[in-house]
Amino acid sequence: MSDSDESNKPQKKYNDFDCPNCNANNPYDEGITDGAEVRCYYCGQEFRARIDESGKLKLREI
Repeated sequence: MSDSDESNKPQKKYNDFDCPNCNANNPYDEGITDGAEVRCYYCGQEFRARIDESGKLKLREI
């Protein structure tokens, strides 16, 4: 059993996010996946993206 259940799940990808600090919408052409680092284009704050089991995007300041 070398493959885990998680590795067989399709990765959800987001194409944009709303900044928790300034509420600006930020499009990301390359997509946002779990563990990605993203930066708000307007206020400059950096975040680490987490996608929970239900598929919801969560952002934490880094």
